[in-house]
Amino acid sequence: MHLSSDLFLNASKLSPVHVSEADTQLNEKLLGMTVKGPRWWEVGAPKFRELMRNSKTALPGPVLLPQAKPFLIPSREKGRALSCRLVMPEHGRQVKGVFMHIHGGGWVLMDIDYQDSFPQYLANVVDLAVVSIGYRLAPEHPFPEGPEDCYDAAEWLVDSSEVRFGAPLTFAGGEVNRPYCTSCSRNPTDHIKSAGAHLTILSALHLLEARSNFRFRGLIPSFGPYDLSMPPPMHHLDHPQPILTKEMRAHFVDAFLPNTKPEERRHPSVSPFYADLKCYGDEDRLPPVLFECGTEDCLLEDTVLMAVRWQMAGGEAVVKFYSGAPHGFLAFPPEMVKSTRKGLEAIGEFMRTKIGE
Repeated sequence: MHLSSDLFLNASKLSPVHVSEADTQLNEKLLGMTVKGPRWWEVGAPKFRELMRNSKTALPGPVLLPQAKPFLIPSREKGRALSCRLVMPEHGRQVKGVFMHIHGGGWVLMDIDYQDSFPQYLANVVDLAVVSIGYRLAPEHPFPEGPEDCYDAAEWLVDSSEVRFGAPLTFAGGEVNRPYCTSCSRNPTDHIKSAGAHLTILSALHLLEARSNFRFRGLIPSFGPYDLSMPPPMHHLDHPQPILTKEMRAHFVDAFLPNTKPEERRHPSVSPFYADLKCYGDEDRLPPVLFECGTEDCLLEDTVLMAVRWQMAGGEAVVKFYSGAPHGFLAFPPEMVKSTRKGLEAIGEFMRTKIGE
């Protein structure tokens, strides 16, 4: 008698035989650039952000779409508001829902001015109003300040979206959509990180407590870290990964969580992997999640383990692997990384299914 497993993993997607020669060459090039500086922790985060904004790094400066509009969301602190940007569906199409977008950057870099292109894609693919949240950045504003900004924005969107945008809050997700310049000699690896995915899951769990009657249609965290205690790596690859290395991840986490011990970093308010998901699953409150990750990403295990925990608690977790894709692959031009288009198409299909098209 052949026993079938109760846990299925499409391991063929993880096999190197499915990695194209073009992806291999790109990853080798990116890996070679990984060791080049300067790094943000060497020059300081404020200085590095200034260099980024002035196109003095491997990325161009912010490109603002004229149709994207700035506005403010009140915070929990009197006299302080959150800077946000709003993107609507083009051609005057009716809004069917609201997407809360949380940018990446390792809790340290990037801001809402770099995000217009990806929110416009989200707005058009399912006719959504997309709100990008300007949360405070580390190391000037370490935990819990950035997450608290996201929680304040999430609660405001639950309470105000229908009046302000004509539709309820339906989705949340995190991603940075800025292309790499692989011909540039500067280091491209300090730009696209995965804090947006981490903050998306934390914000969703916060709303489960703060707004017990609210339900997301879906979450779309991409290549995120969910255990910030940095456990010993279990990665199936035996070589360093491009874009995000263990050293880089450690510097971002240390800036976000200064002077903390590993056991403190395992608190559910910090690392959603340790949250008691079962209590929400029993009430059928966990939203469906689309987890996407490239096989050349050092956060692959975070994606797999977080998705399994979500499923074990009774939630729906769709996991998509992209053979040969590095960390942040959705930010690459589709002509450079074939997985970019596939990943974007999966996001569109997931949202259309969950919104009921």
